[in-house]
Amino acid sequence: MKSQIEGFVLTPQGFMRGHLEHRGGRITDIVGVPVSESELRHGESALPLLLPGFVDLHVHGGGGFDMMEGGDSVQQIAGLHARHGTTAMLATTMTAPLAEIQQALAALAPACLERKPQTARLLGVHLEGPYINRAKLGAQPDFARTASLEEILALHALAPIKLITLAPELPGNLALISELRSAGFQVQIGHTQGSYEDGVAALASGAGSFTHLFNAMTPLHHREPGMVGAALAHARYAELIPDLLHVHEGAIRVALRAIPCLYCVTDSTSAAGMPDGQYKLGRHQVTKCMGGVRLPDGTLAGSSLTMDQALRNLVGLGLEIADASLRVSTYAADYMGLSERGRLVAGAWADLVVLDRQLQLQRVFVEGEEIDLA
Repeated sequence: MKSQIEGFVLTPQGFMRGHLEHRGGRITDIVGVPVSESELRHGESALPLLLPGFVDLHVHGGGGFDMMEGGDSVQQIAGLHARHGTTAMLATTMTAPLAEIQQALAALAPACLERKPQTARLLGVHLEGPYINRAKLGAQPDFARTASLEEILALHALAPIKLITLAPELPGNLALISELRSAGFQVQIGHTQGSYEDGVAALASGAGSFTHLFNAMTPLHHREPGMVGAALAHARYAELIPDLLHVHEGAIRVALRAIPCLYCVTDSTSAAGMPDGQYKLGRHQVTKCMGGVRLPDGTLAGSSLTMDQALRNLVGLGLEIADASLRVSTYAADYMGLSERGRLVAGAWADLVVLDRQLQLQRVFVEGEEIDLA
């Protein structure tokens, strides 16, 4: 059965005033006339905005549940984020003893194969560690270990790993990057004490992005550019947490000018969508208060951000809605090679969000299924 949604539809060519049709989980047609963002701002305020559904490549938890818990936690997390407009996501693991990572992946595997109703599509796993530098753990527990292709392939056999964060300066990791890329994995640089030169070498070996840019990596100094300098000078893609706590507004502006396809992630914990209080992040106990999530020593430990708020934060910084949409949807999909997500075009999955002029969610569709936002 064909369904039709009217409004200002954001297509790759810009906004159109008209309607989007979808059937069988796919967009079948978009009909309308082009409008500029200026015309959009002064147009019919009763008509909603239709944007691509959000794509989040870094999700640890939400709704009081953590990805490392097993059971039906992933379904609860995917449901919470769907209600905030995320239509596709990567389940992100924590650094932990190998047995715990294996247990978590085994629990995640069924959700990677089949999407349950009223949840976001789980694209696979983002393995954030354990192949990271102990000097830059951030909020990761201290179970960093030496990487090997054999071990990663064994983990991949438990659940589909799509993205791996590692520190390229550690022994063997630089050579491993090209092997991982040949095996079909995306590789990101993160939780690293590496130098600018290490970052440039990692990019040359096939690393494609940087994990939560600026956080848990060597900073930019004019005589030692560090890993941040390598990203700003050479990266096409990098992820950033736009909760306005992890990264200062000014640094976000620098990254926006320097990195063409900077995209946003939540790095959300079980505290996302929940009131202030105590929550779990892997083995850690964390506290949500004053909009942030922290370890007992005050270290930021992921976030309570959702992607709809990320969109609003970007527009609040002065980005046009179309540009902000690229950074919460399209660029992440492009980075992962997902040509049928992160954009509103005929033939793509009917993943979309419907928002009012204050960018508050009115409706969410995941593969054509409308999500109950109540």
